[in-house]
Amino acid sequence: MKKKEFIRRLDHPAIEAAITAAERPTSGQIRVLVTHVPAPEPLPAAQRAFLKLGMDRTRHRNAVLIFVAPLSHTFAVIGDVAVHQKCGDAFWQELAAAMTGHFKRGEFTAGLLHGVARAGTLLAGHFPRQPDDKDELPNQVIEE
Repeated sequence: MKKKEFIRRLDHPAIEAAITAAERPTSGQIRVLVTHVPAPEPLPAAQRAFLKLGMDRTRHRNAVLIFVAPLSHTFAVIGDVAVHQKCGDAFWQELAAAMTGHFKRGEFTAGLLHGVARAGTLLAGHFPRQPDDKDELPNQVIEE
């Protein structure tokens, strides 16, 4: 699928509202990035984007990035060190499998909404919001 078609089919306001809702009960941060370039190896590309976006500098090291590369039909979901310590590889594999099902059916917004909601549930379970927590990263869908 061409990137423009993918972007056009995304419901940005719904995704951004889902990020806001998912972050409400947690100190964790969630971002969604759609890249303009192919990423046949999405995991290293997502890791580079994670660092470039400063997601490794959150107070509790509990940020999650959903990285989508429509030109190569790939994506990755990664979390910072504290998140990975709490959930391990099995969570990421289950989440990716569920998102893949949505993407294969052309349900791109639904796939991202599912990923955001599951990430939010994980974060809330391990990193509940504290009185002094603040939203450290923007909730807008990133296109680069």
